[in-house]
Amino acid sequence: MNYIIRSTLFRLIMLAAITVTQLNAHAQTDMDALMMGKNNFCTGFMVGNSSWKNYWEGTLKRDNPNLGTVGSTMIGIMGNYGIKDNLNILFSVPYISNSASAGTLVKRQGLQDLTLTVKWMPVETTIGKADFSVYALGSYSTPLTNYVSDYLPLSIGLGAKTAMARIMADYQLGNFFTTASAAFFTRSNVSIDRVTYYTTRMHYTNEVEMPNMANFNLRAGYRSGKGYAEVIADIMQTNGGFDITRNNMPFLSNQMNASRIGVGFKYNFGKVEGLSAVGNAMFTVAGRNMGQATAISAGVFYIFDFNKKSNSKTQENESK
Repeated sequence: MNYIIRSTLFRLIMLAAITVTQLNAHAQTDMDALMMGKNNFCTGFMVGNSSWKNYWEGTLKRDNPNLGTVGSTMIGIMGNYGIKDNLNILFSVPYISNSASAGTLVKRQGLQDLTLTVKWMPVETTIGKADFSVYALGSYSTPLTNYVSDYLPLSIGLGAKTAMARIMADYQLGNFFTTASAAFFTRSNVSIDRVTYYTTRMHYTNEVEMPNMANFNLRAGYRSGKGYAEVIADIMQTNGGFDITRNNMPFLSNQMNASRIGVGFKYNFGKVEGLSAVGNAMFTVAGRNMGQATAISAGVFYIFDFNKKSNSKTQENESK
């Protein structure tokens, strides 16, 4: 499966950009059933924009003239290195800028969280005429700056340290594939700049206990050496939390559920080996304490093949 070796692993579904509040933004390499080959390093950047006017206050869908349209812009730098053909290490660093078209909330921008991910493919086999593979992933993210998290919906992140575990299976028959995955996120407590706050009761502390999250993702499409085109269904669900109270601001530990659909693509430029373009568009169709957002992102990536350097040095030494 040569396209796996030559593929970039970078797609971005901006959790931060599609909600009433901001979840951690991640490069969605944990969603792709592709691996970087040994001693290959892929790096590049993505840019994205998301906006919403209507949102769910609990289960009530509404707008808010005091916010107008909330917009989010993201620029992300990402990288992936192949330790082995079936073991990759990945990183992502996003810069986020959030603003509202109405009201008095001040624009927020800055570096968000560093995310490190280990991706392992323990199973790669053939079932009949189809290729089947299983992946296990683990990631950890931590804030890079001391940004204000208690300023929703414009804060650039939630300020929590997050650990994620994902299991994924991919089935490809010819050029047609289906990829399904499930993930669990656990988040640390967050310290805010006030000593009392109210959820469903009064808390006399600056520590906010963050609920855990689960994610379910299904994608299907066409994949070849030229790239891929896919349709996506994604569900994010918070395990706990509470609803935004009427005409109030969202809070870090709100329950945040979202169901989204979208499309994605990757295209490998044949004239420049290792160069590719990726992009996606996502729309929130249902949610709870979330914005009904449309998010679009695109990026360019390049693969540096260090195997070629090693082979060139070996041939050079042998010729001496």
